[in-house]
Amino acid sequence: MKRIKPFIITLILNLMHTLSFNQTIGVGPIKTFNLHASNHIASTIAQLELIKINQYQVLDRFDMQEVSDLKAFNQCFGKTCLIEFGKELNVDYILSGNIDGLGQKIVITLKLINIRNQKIVKTHTCEFDNQEKELQRMIGIVIQEMHEIQPNQDIKKQLMFRNELIVSNNVGRVNNSGPRMGFAYTVGDLNQFMTREKKFGGLEMSPFVSNLGWQFEGQYVGTENFSALFEGLINFTGLEQGRFIPSVSLLNGFRFGKKGWEIAFGPSFGFSKTSVGFFSTKDKNLFGEDEERYWTEYEFNQTEYAENPIYSYGYEYDRYLDNRGRLDITTRWIVGLGRTFKSGALNIPVNVFYSSQKDGGMIGVSLGFNVTRKKS
Repeated sequence: MKRIKPFIITLILNLMHTLSFNQTIGVGPIKTFNLHASNHIASTIAQLELIKINQYQVLDRFDMQEVSDLKAFNQCFGKTCLIEFGKELNVDYILSGNIDGLGQKIVITLKLINIRNQKIVKTHTCEFDNQEKELQRMIGIVIQEMHEIQPNQDIKKQLMFRNELIVSNNVGRVNNSGPRMGFAYTVGDLNQFMTREKKFGGLEMSPFVSNLGWQFEGQYVGTENFSALFEGLINFTGLEQGRFIPSVSLLNGFRFGKKGWEIAFGPSFGFSKTSVGFFSTKDKNLFGEDEERYWTEYEFNQTEYAENPIYSYGYEYDRYLDNRGRLDITTRWIVGLGRTFKSGALNIPVNVFYSSQKDGGMIGVSLGFNVTRKKS
């Protein structure tokens, strides 16, 4: 007797499945709005997902073309029209609905109509994050839940729309951390220092220099079309000319709109060598405090200068960039403007910037890249 009961239960379940599988179903037009996918593509995907659940005999597109005037039902979305379409197809059920792209989410609503009873027997709606390339998985989840089949919860969790302040695909969640590279041109006293000959305390470099570094980025305020960022940049300048000039920048940035326009500003810290003395523009030489001829020629007392600045032959006593001098920490102020270009999951931030310091600066362009880790 104990063996007979499981057999009877199994027999009943198999019989129910057989009866269910003998039921036929067709897929009517599924209206799409604000999506790249057409009505026809959405209907074809729904046919594939219905086949996967193995509960109906699903009419394919060739079966449905046997309807005498198929084009007459291309815009058939209402209940009455769909019932007539189902009768033409001679099916037990017909599936239809709509898929709407609404800002940062995709809303899928499907309805199942019993043609014999002329009633809507099931309706199901789900809101997904706007990842249209995952449309087939989204439709599959809705169809599975309509038929009380548990979908893959990990996939569903990745695709579902979360109604947060910072939504899944908005600009505020773009993170441009990654490598940076570019070039810059020096101006003012910095230009003079870089091009000055080494024997006169210069770097003897080209005024055009490369920049190579890495940017770290963190968001502290964000909405759908705005984000406030903290940006840290480690940068190395002049590597192509055999120089290693490091700097660290701490920037406050603001990113606007879906196109990713951005402005950032903040201090930059680096190292440079300086000397105090008279700079001769005539022969591009700096007579610094370490120069013995300076002291013998000008007999200058540096302590007195603190209260009584003096000039000698038109040259002002001051602190200048000098590669023969002592190593100091230098500060600059950086202002940058840019935009993030996108190609699929690839982000390409492009920026123009100006780095300002005493009596000089650097103007340049930098670009970077990073890949957005999408939930899919």
